[in-house]
Amino acid sequence: MKVLLVGGGGREHALGWKIAQSPLLTQLYLAPGNPGLNRLGEPLGIKAEDIDGILAAARSRNVDLVVVGPEAPLAAGLADRLTEAGIACFGPQASAARLESSKAFMKEIADAVGAPTAAFARFDDARAAKAYLREQNPPFVVKADGLAAGKGVIIAETLSEAEKAVDDLFGGALGDAGSVIVIEEFLEGEEASFFAISDGETVIPMIAAQDHKRAFDGDRGPNTGGMGAYSPAQIFTDAVREATMTRIIKPVIAEMSKRGAPYKGVLFAGLMIGPDGPKLIEFNARFGDPECQVMMRLLKSDILPVLHAAATGALDGCALEWSDDACALIVMASKGYPGSYGKGSIIRDVDKAEDCESVIVFHAGTKEANGALLADGGRVLNVTASGPTIRDAVERAYEGVEHIDWPEGFFRRDIGWRALKAFI
Repeated sequence: MKVLLVGGGGREHALGWKIAQSPLLTQLYLAPGNPGLNRLGEPLGIKAEDIDGILAAARSRNVDLVVVGPEAPLAAGLADRLTEAGIACFGPQASAARLESSKAFMKEIADAVGAPTAAFARFDDARAAKAYLREQNPPFVVKADGLAAGKGVIIAETLSEAEKAVDDLFGGALGDAGSVIVIEEFLEGEEASFFAISDGETVIPMIAAQDHKRAFDGDRGPNTGGMGAYSPAQIFTDAVREATMTRIIKPVIAEMSKRGAPYKGVLFAGLMIGPDGPKLIEFNARFGDPECQVMMRLLKSDILPVLHAAATGALDGCALEWSDDACALIVMASKGYPGSYGKGSIIRDVDKAEDCESVIVFHAGTKEANGALLADGGRVLNVTASGPTIRDAVERAYEGVEHIDWPEGFFRRDIGWRALKAFI
């Protein structure tokens, strides 16, 4: 099977790593790839947002399956174009990807099926939004309706902070993504990320993970795309999984099909788990990053036939087998992230990290020049490790991190603290 993998971050490196293990794979093409991914397949020099280029490459190379990693090409209609051309695509069409690309639409669907979620209101006017805020109690959750690369959610502790967030969003801080906003009730509990794969009708559950959004130890600092992750998540019990599938995932998949927008791909549910069970925070129309990386490390099954089955409406009868091990991931990021940061610093000794027990390093924001590995993004390396317990996995991952020579990088030193605290 010829596969074209779209994207060039840590999530895509992990997906490519897993796809490359499949005996069904005959050729892996990459658009655009990265220095780690490029060892697994053929980079085509095509950007993930270049829909025409991806379509042309898939046609000319007789690709059997396109696997889309990031959300932006899906929201822009990549899956639609591929489907029209008769090319199987793992990833939802734009009408279904609205579950991520529009917070207001996601809430509409959740309301339609009675899925438990936070109370909310939608606004396209700053004055009305501020009047609503004054009727609520802090903390306040203010969200840009559209895609904002992980920067569209502001949790404000005071009314003045919330009003500033409203002004910033309507003032164009995030471009068109903030032309409509959603203000939500703040939910108490513990967050978890859960994933399920759908072909539009059949849905099979994956596993849950927990990530760490804040930049610094102790869950301090600004929100990021994620500074680390681990799985399994102890809070995600069998009862929580059953409630999530029956009250959220399956009803939403059925509603999307009913509306003529069948959801084909992976559905990522961000959940808040409290005393009343799981509540939906948001949907994403793709694998989480960095959650995908730990999931691929724990997946024992061949992923390629499942991805193809989801893309072609043949998921019935498929199942996934998971390791009993745990996995942890440490993000190494450029100093200054998620604010401004420099690029081009040299990274050394990634190979020494991978000499450590069970350590695999996924590239998230790197490039190669003159034989050197350079930092080329905010989140740069994902150091993963597995082990019989979360403590083992975390310790091994940090051992890998310590071998990497990159003075211009930083990382959190408390990844997995919730899980480890449960055993103290």
